[in-house]
Amino acid sequence: MTDSEMLAALTHSIKDHFSIQSNYGSEEVPHKQPFIIGLAGGTASGKATVCNMIISQLHDQRVVLVSQESFYHSLTDEQLEKISEYNFDHPDAFNTELLLLCMERLKHGHAVSIPNYDVKSHKCIEPDRKVNPSDVIILEGILVLQDQHVRDLMNMKIFVDTDSDVRLARRIQRDTVERGRNIENVLDQYTKFVKPSFEEFILPSKKHADVIIPRGADNDVAIDLIVQHIRTKLGQHDLCKIYPNVFVIYSTFQIRGMHTLIRDVRTTKHDFVFYADRLIRLVVEHGLGHLPFTEKQIITPTGSVYSGVVFCRRLCGVSIIRSGESMENALRACCKGIKIGKILIHGEGDNGRQLIYEKLPADISSRQVLLLDPVLASGSNAIKGISLLLSKGVPESNIIFLNLIAAPEGIHAVCKKFPKLKIVTSEIDVSLNKDLRVIPGMGEFGDRYFGTDNSDTIVNPDDT
Repeated sequence: MTDSEMLAALTHSIKDHFSIQSNYGSEEVPHKQPFIIGLAGGTASGKATVCNMIISQLHDQRVVLVSQESFYHSLTDEQLEKISEYNFDHPDAFNTELLLLCMERLKHGHAVSIPNYDVKSHKCIEPDRKVNPSDVIILEGILVLQDQHVRDLMNMKIFVDTDSDVRLARRIQRDTVERGRNIENVLDQYTKFVKPSFEEFILPSKKHADVIIPRGADNDVAIDLIVQHIRTKLGQHDLCKIYPNVFVIYSTFQIRGMHTLIRDVRTTKHDFVFYADRLIRLVVEHGLGHLPFTEKQIITPTGSVYSGVVFCRRLCGVSIIRSGESMENALRACCKGIKIGKILIHGEGDNGRQLIYEKLPADISSRQVLLLDPVLASGSNAIKGISLLLSKGVPESNIIFLNLIAAPEGIHAVCKKFPKLKIVTSEIDVSLNKDLRVIPGMGEFGDRYFGTDNSDTIVNPDDT
């Protein structure tokens, strides 16, 4: 398959994919987003060695390595006759469009066929290399941080920074031993193309890196820290990778067990309230941890100095009636004497959400606001409530939205409209169904919590 045929096929496939995803209520099973790493650096800087070290330490994860070299344009016979005049270190030497399409498909859970470029013949040869989607994808190459569209695909950007003399010595050894070139040609190419391209294209891309590794593969500490960071990110929900303002409290068997109880249709009202309150308290405590603070030193009863912190005191809660009222007691238990405002929003069908009632502290614009609603579904109520707070002068960055469960659709809606606020939740569910109910969800939270769903006759299986 030629480059142009592959490009057309991939374009068609990606369009089909996004067409499916855009259909509301699609039954397509969501895939787990991979963690994509871009790793750049000058020629012979040790990029491949660093990649191998990262892969070896992530032995319990599915990791795939994609090299930018695979996307070199095949040279024509005319170009081959003037090979000494061809600049392999220029951005135009690569088929970046094809690289982008392949990476997009991998990102969305599809296997791809990557060209098999031969560095000796300077042509793509058969067969192509098949690459399957993985937990971690490392894209390695001299210019992978140079193009903004390629960078936008990455969760982490690394630049391997190695001394130029060391790189030149390594390149001479590699090209003479592995590729059968003579030293004179290697030095001529380095002076004419490699060094100028490094200074014009590769070195400036260093500013886009999240992590710079001095000394390359010799820097064990930097590589260990990178691997630890990757492991942390792999443990996060995909939406936390997309939106840095979304926080899910760390899941333990205790938390999972409480979710099991409050989601169970057979759980009695008494047990539902008890375990919901426990979860709400954990969410509130976690949310308070995101408040601004100042450092403070105090003297302990032993006469010792303790360096601690003091959190912001100008707080208030705002509950979205009526489910949000279930979270007020936990907030009062954590913040003595806190002011709590109320918002009532109603809406059905296609008429949109209407603000029915609001009662907020007069000085709310100068406070940090904890917005309370146990379930974030489509996000319509949340957006209406947040918009009201903004109209009262509350800075967007001063709002922390607390809930027990959140649907991806609601997170997308709120975070895209209000990227500066924080969302703290205990679990992100799968999706919404056609009735805009969270799946798997926990039913109508307010009815179950306040006992208006006539469920008291339900017997707890643990009591039988």
